[in-house]
Amino acid sequence: MLYHLYEMQQAALAPVRIMTDATQALMRNPWMPLSYTHWGHSLAAGAEVLEGVIKQRNKPDWRLDTTQIDGKTVPVTREVALSLPFCDLLHFKRGAKGLNDPQVLVVAPMSGHYATLLRGTVQALLPGHDVYVTDWHDARSIPASEGSFDLDTYIDYLMQFMRQLGRETHLIAVCQPAPMVLAAVSLMAAADDKAQPRSMVLMGGPVDTRANPTIVTRFAENRPLDWFERHVVTTVPLHYPGAGRRVYPGFMQVGAFISMNPSRHFHAHIDQFKHLVRGDGESADGHRRFYDEYLTVQDIAADFYLDTVEHVFKLHSLPKGTLRWRTERVDPAAITKTALMTIEGELDDISAPGQTLAAHDLVKKLPKSMQEHYLQKGVGHYGIFNGRRWREQIMPRIASFVRQHEK
Repeated sequence: MLYHLYEMQQAALAPVRIMTDATQALMRNPWMPLSYTHWGHSLAAGAEVLEGVIKQRNKPDWRLDTTQIDGKTVPVTREVALSLPFCDLLHFKRGAKGLNDPQVLVVAPMSGHYATLLRGTVQALLPGHDVYVTDWHDARSIPASEGSFDLDTYIDYLMQFMRQLGRETHLIAVCQPAPMVLAAVSLMAAADDKAQPRSMVLMGGPVDTRANPTIVTRFAENRPLDWFERHVVTTVPLHYPGAGRRVYPGFMQVGAFISMNPSRHFHAHIDQFKHLVRGDGESADGHRRFYDEYLTVQDIAADFYLDTVEHVFKLHSLPKGTLRWRTERVDPAAITKTALMTIEGELDDISAPGQTLAAHDLVKKLPKSMQEHYLQKGVGHYGIFNGRRWREQIMPRIASFVRQHEK
């Protein structure tokens, strides 16, 4: 009943959404005398902040139609290079001819947010790279007839994408997929697969959560697996294409995101109210863009979510050497041809420093000349792949590493 209760709540909020729209229209109407007063500005601002909290959001657009190459504006089009039931391999095709830049596959997290959360990541990579992205689908839109999706299937998908792109690929795993990318590359190395990537960059991911436990990891460790199945897994209602599929729903993930730091989000909305009253449009727009992305989430297949909790956060299967993919043992020591770079944020409170660095201890046969680690000072989890420090300090290091191992 969990999903149905949520939708009943959303239906009950419909009159409030109408009221917020009407209030904004009225208090911003140039023919309304109150719209020129502080009281009128405050009413409009309050209505907009409330609307931002309760409005229903759809999947955001990438908004990446151009890029700058050598000072020239170049058109960018999106093409689906490979379509699978739970994910599309998306290609950001640049219009310029004669480019010979490294081919990069950005593995987006399947942790609630859409791949568009990495808009800033892709935007910074586009001028110097041929970029592909894993565009994961909302589980509630995938018919139950397509079967289940678990950790084994996820690794299957990663290997299919790498084989589609070939040996000249460089992987960038952002956050959650770091251990899965390491596992997929390990399996391909053990099979001496011709599509082994040139390099992989693991960014702020939980390769070994024992290295530096956080609130997130302790929460997972201190509860039995059936607790998660009872409390956060529900069934998609009948009126969705994925009716009957078990999922970890997006609306619960939003609650989990906010509960990690409620005071930060509360004060961010107070600040937004003040920006709107003062007429600080630039700051207000920045707040809107962030929360439109942050609060737009998708459902995750329950089997994959429960497998992740069990193997990544509870059993630590990959670093302990007990992880298996369809009965085959996953051994990162098999990696000898794929260079490894790890990136962490000093203030990351989700995948704390040390958790991603642990990957270097697992690739025991990879030459040290093919390994690199970088700790970015003064950034948290989100700042690793978005924002000024990502563009000016982290991305150039990744670009240099990728070109160093291009051949």
